[in-house]
Amino acid sequence: MAATRPLTVCDVYDRFIKGKKVPESEWDYTVIPQNATKLKEKYKLKFGSETIPEDKQTMNNLFNAGLEMLVDTGYYCQDLGRVMKVTEEEVWEGIKKTPTKLILGEGRDIARFYPRHGNSSVKPIIQGGPTGSPISEDVFVQVMQSYAQEGIVDDLVNGVFTSIEGKKAKTNTPYEIRATMAELRATKEARIRAGRPGLGV
Repeated sequence: MAATRPLTVCDVYDRFIKGKKVPESEWDYTVIPQNATKLKEKYKLKFGSETIPEDKQTMNNLFNAGLEMLVDTGYYCQDLGRVMKVTEEEVWEGIKKTPTKLILGEGRDIARFYPRHGNSSVKPIIQGGPTGSPISEDVFVQVMQSYAQEGIVDDLVNGVFTSIEGKKAKTNTPYEIRATMAELRATKEARIRAGRPGLGV
């Protein structure tokens, strides 16, 4: 019987709390490699020189192996050190509910993301930015502006402040929150300076 609704954030948290406790090293170096090897053999997955296979049989085998891996292995939460399991029906329900498009930005800077398949005629979205790289606060605006002002960039991915007002933006401290808020303000300023205030981030 199919799931009646997709999992919520609270559903996921509750499952993790009740999930099996597994050391991260065991998950990374035993559970994942062993299960992946088993499924590679079961579905006879051999790639050779092809990084991305194009024949339908291999693609189907890859999908089925991935689906089985997800259902049998589950998800791992590093913070809790626990594994959450999902059913195949819940995976299919999630796939069914997946949006078919994503719209970011506004006005003339709007970017529309659509699914793309092999040799797609749909133009890919180009995201520009330092993508989570540490950036000094004194040059952050200029760095982000350098990406925003490039005409081929459809969307921005910002970097992160290494400090805020001269103090280290340390994780799990109030300075991390202040730095994040400052990043948002600086990114907005960069878009305005570049003449693209509606560019998505």
